[in-house]
Amino acid sequence: MEKKEHFFELPYWEYNLLRHNLDVMHIEKNVCDNLIGTMLNLEGKTKDNLKARLDLKDMGIRQELHLKEQPNDKYFIPPACYTMSTTEKDLFLMVLKKLKVPDGYASNISRCVNLKERKLTNLKSHDGHILMQDIFPLALRSSTHKQVLAIVSQLSSFFKALCSKVLDPKELDQLESNVALTLCHMEKIFPPGFFTIMVHLVIHLVGEAKLGGPVHYHWMYPIERYLVRLKEYVRNRAYPEGSIAEGYIADECLTFCSRYLEGVETAFNRPQRNYDIIHNAEEYKFSSGGRFVGKAESTVVHHKLLAQAHRYILLHSDLISEYRRSVWL
Repeated sequence: MEKKEHFFELPYWEYNLLRHNLDVMHIEKNVCDNLIGTMLNLEGKTKDNLKARLDLKDMGIRQELHLKEQPNDKYFIPPACYTMSTTEKDLFLMVLKKLKVPDGYASNISRCVNLKERKLTNLKSHDGHILMQDIFPLALRSSTHKQVLAIVSQLSSFFKALCSKVLDPKELDQLESNVALTLCHMEKIFPPGFFTIMVHLVIHLVGEAKLGGPVHYHWMYPIERYLVRLKEYVRNRAYPEGSIAEGYIADECLTFCSRYLEGVETAFNRPQRNYDIIHNAEEYKFSSGGRFVGKAESTVVHHKLLAQAHRYILLHSDLISEYRRSVWL
């Protein structure tokens, strides 16, 4: 006899269309972890292991990936198209190690790269979000098979379109059919063990976006950030609830009082983290604010690069747009 969920006993449950509200943040992070663990062949995280190859033999599929018996009673695991070689791992990890992004765009992903052991560690949910949507299609170009790169790029485009601020209902129908084909193509490449529950839930994300709207309003990023803030209030671990309540009240009182303080730096009048005062700013045509981060390095700019930068400014700067129009007309 099947067990009936208690949710169905609620009087409003039959009218609740968005019953599960799948979290895009955790699903995207788990898919990213599966890809990284399988392609880098990380011990304990890869979905392509001995049991996965035995499953292929039991199902009678993908004979080229079956275990090869050796004369010394050992087995050889043939490399798959999604498994990176040592050189490919070094290329992929070196791209992430030298990656530089604008301030506030992502965390320092290079801190997670271990070139010696050829692995990625301590990736946060937002790191997986950035890797999945923007970095993978570029970083994997020279590090994996073209067929695998095409599938990862399709999956990356899906998450990027799903997480956009504005969703078009007409485009969502096409997006839903495309992700179904993408998962079918992935089943032809990756082993069956790759497709965990989280990977299968990807196909339901578009349907929930149709009901709940843009994913920014019902994913877990703001909740996780707020929980971290509440944990910072804990001073007495024996009574965490009381510590959080007292810390919350104190924070609200300080926030209220800071709105009426003059001549004091508060959270409301504090300059930006990378804000630098520019003296004689009116003498500059272009804004030159900012400062160096990290160790300074001297670079010689060749005439060709200098000419390209000068030409780019002339063609794209809004400050001289009127001059361009007058010259071209």
